[in-house]
Amino acid sequence: MTRRDCHSGFQSLISRSILYEILKQGKSGCVFFDFHTQPSCPDVGANFDFDAITDNLKECGVDFIVFAARCNMGMAYYDTKIGIRHPSLKYDLFGKLVEACHKKGIAISAYMNVGLSHEEGLLHRDWTVLTPEGYSYLPNKMGNFFRKMCYNSPYADHLIAMASEVVRNYPVAGMFFDCMGIHECVGVECVREMKRLGLDWESHEVRMDFAHMSQVRIAKKLSGEIKGIRHELLLYFNGLAFEDQRELGSYLEYECLPTGGWGYDSLPVYARYARNLGKPVLNMTGRFHESWGDFGGIRTEASLEYDCLNGLANCMRTTIGDHFHPRGDINKAAFSLYKRIYGRLQKLDPWLDEAKPLTDIALLVPKNTFKYTGHSSLSGIHAASGAARILCELKQQFDILPEDAAFDPEKLVLLCDDVQLAGKSLELVRLHLKAGGHLISSAWSGLDAEKKEFALPEFWHLSYKGESPHNPAYINLKTGFAEDFPDMPLSLYDNGIQVEALAGAEVVAEIVAPYFNRGWDGEHHIFYIPPDKPTGRPALTMTPSLAHFTHPILSSYHKHAQVPIRQLFEAVLKRLLPRPLLRTSGLPSFARATVTSLPKRRMVHLLSYVPERRGAQIDMIEEPVILKDIKVELRLDNLKPERAYLAPDRKPLDFEIKPNGYAKLTVPEMPGHSLLVFEE
Repeated sequence: MTRRDCHSGFQSLISRSILYEILKQGKSGCVFFDFHTQPSCPDVGANFDFDAITDNLKECGVDFIVFAARCNMGMAYYDTKIGIRHPSLKYDLFGKLVEACHKKGIAISAYMNVGLSHEEGLLHRDWTVLTPEGYSYLPNKMGNFFRKMCYNSPYADHLIAMASEVVRNYPVAGMFFDCMGIHECVGVECVREMKRLGLDWESHEVRMDFAHMSQVRIAKKLSGEIKGIRHELLLYFNGLAFEDQRELGSYLEYECLPTGGWGYDSLPVYARYARNLGKPVLNMTGRFHESWGDFGGIRTEASLEYDCLNGLANCMRTTIGDHFHPRGDINKAAFSLYKRIYGRLQKLDPWLDEAKPLTDIALLVPKNTFKYTGHSSLSGIHAASGAARILCELKQQFDILPEDAAFDPEKLVLLCDDVQLAGKSLELVRLHLKAGGHLISSAWSGLDAEKKEFALPEFWHLSYKGESPHNPAYINLKTGFAEDFPDMPLSLYDNGIQVEALAGAEVVAEIVAPYFNRGWDGEHHIFYIPPDKPTGRPALTMTPSLAHFTHPILSSYHKHAQVPIRQLFEAVLKRLLPRPLLRTSGLPSFARATVTSLPKRRMVHLLSYVPERRGAQIDMIEEPVILKDIKVELRLDNLKPERAYLAPDRKPLDFEIKPNGYAKLTVPEMPGHSLLVFEE
């Protein structure tokens, strides 16, 4: 078959099956193969058996892969007339792999790094970022990012030409562009353009804004070039904020290796945000014990399976990251792991394909939480992470939305620690509360844009009195409000605000002042600080429709994980969300429960795994935790189920429909994961 015939024949296969499945959250298994090789590696491609590789992939249930056309080291693995083919590679490795994949019905996207290309940067120092300190190489050269590529140098045209070369010459399903960071640069091209635009190139903030503009611009150029050649190709730009690439790419992908620095709390946050952006979302995990490039590291089956199941429960499709040996050795242990995991997961397809998340809480976060705005900080993501952790531990169903996004008026709104109300967000919240909606806010949330007063005092019934003067502060709770809350002044570790309760606000908890504030008095460090006396100032106030915490309890939960704070939050939820989608008993706090829906079906995903800190920095899941006699109550709304069962075996479960509109059942045994189905 000629290359042109191969290209034409593969187009129909891609359009008919693989693209449809990817764009529609389909059934296929994915593997993302890193293939980064040192220029000195002597035998690249020497032992590749392409039929054996693709046969193994098919046996694993994999029909979509990503593989390097050009790697982080700047080495190309195809017959390029533009770039640098690896010096020890004797043939068109990428082309052979594409051809073998075509024969087996496996789609392949070409990987190309944008922010890194070490060999090309070595040979063309004028293509690299020049840092404000004057470095083209950062002093620590053992970090992969010590040499970065400038998007405004001649490298940009070179990169676009190589991407064009790949999609013109090979029947790939798409392109994956990696490491698209925002790189502050004072190279001549960047400085001269900033001067032409009248920008203060000496300002750090201006340089970062310009770097962000440059990042988006190179993505637009790549997208335009590739879509001009083959419009239907899958495109993803890793490192570009999701919202910045909504019009450029065809899907979204969240890279998350829990053991590689992301942690196990990361996926629930980004999943519940990305899935609302109108595109399919892939959950990229990895087989590595630590992080990318860990050739000899392999995760436990339970830990990798948990990642996959957690993503599927949040309506994300799975891709598993790996690193292929440069010589072509097949990692039998890794392929066996894919086969076992995908073999089990794909049995769940009838209850996953096209499923949608069901939620009854809208968590609104500052608009700079997930995208660059010129003043991004970690505070937004820390608050979102703390909120997600609390809500997951409480088995609540929620989405995460930017502060100015429209939300379902039936949902409880949670303003995340530092969401000021102005413009669109102000009007959305005003209409929500005016229509009888419910809301929880904390710390600076609910204030106006200048943080001078509450934007809607007629609903908050509070007067803002500035920053809290107490460091630390303590909280005393009204007797009987929250079950198991300790009868003592509880520490509020992070600074908050001070308010005065107005008519209409119930003070549920008040601030207790410390003897002194933390600090130095000229003689002693002030460290031992007992609580002194109640101040009469509120720590938590409530109205029939709204609750406000004066301190940033969400970001504090991310940092300090105080269980009594979660107990207090749960008590507030019981008042403002008395009929949640899901109620459970017998599920420990570490277990997760997620609700999804299909026509005439509602599904409850139950997960019971515990990441345990081992050694200095690895959070390990070695085995699932088997639970027994788990009670589940699912709000039915308009669903009229005739049966309930466990997927995929359709093992029937006895259930009853209660007069309050909930279906109730007991799961006799839960072996780490159970998928409950309520079906009409």
